[in-house]
Amino acid sequence: MSARHPIFHSGRSDWLFDLDNTLYPAELALFPQVEKRIGQYVQKLLKLDAEPARRRQKELFMAHGTTLKGLMVEYEVDPHDYLDFVGDIDFSHLTPDPDLRAHLQNLDGRKIIFTNADRPYGEKVLDRLGIADVFDAMFDVFDADFIPKPHPETYGNVMRRFDIQPGNAVFFEDMARNLVPAHEMGVATVWIDTGTDYARGGHREDRVHSTTPSLSRWLTEYHDHRVTDAGGTTTD
Repeated sequence: MSARHPIFHSGRSDWLFDLDNTLYPAELALFPQVEKRIGQYVQKLLKLDAEPARRRQKELFMAHGTTLKGLMVEYEVDPHDYLDFVGDIDFSHLTPDPDLRAHLQNLDGRKIIFTNADRPYGEKVLDRLGIADVFDAMFDVFDADFIPKPHPETYGNVMRRFDIQPGNAVFFEDMARNLVPAHEMGVATVWIDTGTDYARGGHREDRVHSTTPSLSRWLTEYHDHRVTDAGGTTTD
């Protein structure tokens, strides 16, 4: 499965992008920092040692879809306080990505971030990558009313918010389970395979139109194929 799949060359012009481990390589290990901060927050809030806090955090995650949602429901945690704490990480590993910027600029149509993170965190990531001005909008966890991907209603909300017809959209995501609702709506799906069992969870081959190890590689192939279709030449 590749960017040459005909579904990507059928006039689709709304491009939805996950944030973490999609716009940048998972090897940069930003999200493990976030996970560590989540653990520290739960430890402090519930006055637990590390291992009991980890077990409780996983229980909240499994029961509510995100740790944040569980803490809000069961402990009345202020989401701003939580997100400010867990998002306070070292972003220095992220540096401008001129190639990704050029590929994104060459995409015809709207480009929208669709993330379970919050807007301030997302803006920091985009700024560090040097691509903030390339995107038209962001749909974050507050816009989703704290109902995270892969809940189907959140996909419906993002489509309504930006007046997107699913048959006109492409969605890039590293968490395989999050592609399933999008595919079932008629969205073309691209799985950024980071090689981890966690991200592979819920993977369904029949719900993925294309798989790639990196967003830049996929976009390179997509643009090269478009040039070929137009009768031009490629550098392959």
